[in-house]
Amino acid sequence: MRSVRVIDLETTGGQPSAHGVCEIGWQDVAQDDNGVWQVTPGRGNLLTHPGRSIPPVTAAVHHIIDSDVADSPLFADVASGVLRGPHVALAAHRASFEGKWCTPRLTGGLPWICTWKCALRVWPGAPSFSNQVLRYWRMPEGLDRDLGLPVHRAGPDAYVTAHHLRDMLSVAPVEQLIAWSAEPGLLPRVPAGPNRGKNWRDLDDACLAALAADRDEDVRFSARTEVARRGGAPVAVPVPAQPRLF
Repeated sequence: MRSVRVIDLETTGGQPSAHGVCEIGWQDVAQDDNGVWQVTPGRGNLLTHPGRSIPPVTAAVHHIIDSDVADSPLFADVASGVLRGPHVALAAHRASFEGKWCTPRLTGGLPWICTWKCALRVWPGAPSFSNQVLRYWRMPEGLDRDLGLPVHRAGPDAYVTAHHLRDMLSVAPVEQLIAWSAEPGLLPRVPAGPNRGKNWRDLDDACLAALAADRDEDVRFSARTEVARRGGAPVAVPVPAQPRLF
């Protein structure tokens, strides 16, 4: 039986060099005997000591404070036990963020599925692609609202993401989700600027060429994909980095 472990982290900030992990949550999605992907009872969360104080600006998001983690283990001491296992992949919404701390040394080199990047492909008509907007736009079958609360806590957020992943796996194989996740995000619409909200197909060639040289790798990739669709140069795929929120 194949499984994917969905991971969510709560941290003191955005950079491992300056910030640490204060909570890790997980939720498994696995194939049943009929090959159908299901959200399983395999879930949990652990508070971890980030190795520094939790600033008020991040405590205000996840509501974890220093006293909550004072006696908790360091993330590095428990992460492998959560991340390694008989899984075909790990998954996260915006997996590039979790990947900053969940390094190959801790994961055993498991591939990642980014449910944000996959949502761009599977549900291009969504009003937004955040975990929670997708939750209320899609209303996934079987999602227990209480188990998905509070938001911005590692266990509930992983639980919500797992329902998106389960439904993605009903329309695309796990290998395809891994492949999409290894590329920049294919944005269905222009995310910013004077053409914000427009479909790439609606842009003229000059505008498209300008966006194909944009600083944002997701914008570049999306514009170049449209150029290639029109019969232009093939798409060059840069090394993925953390995409920006839109």
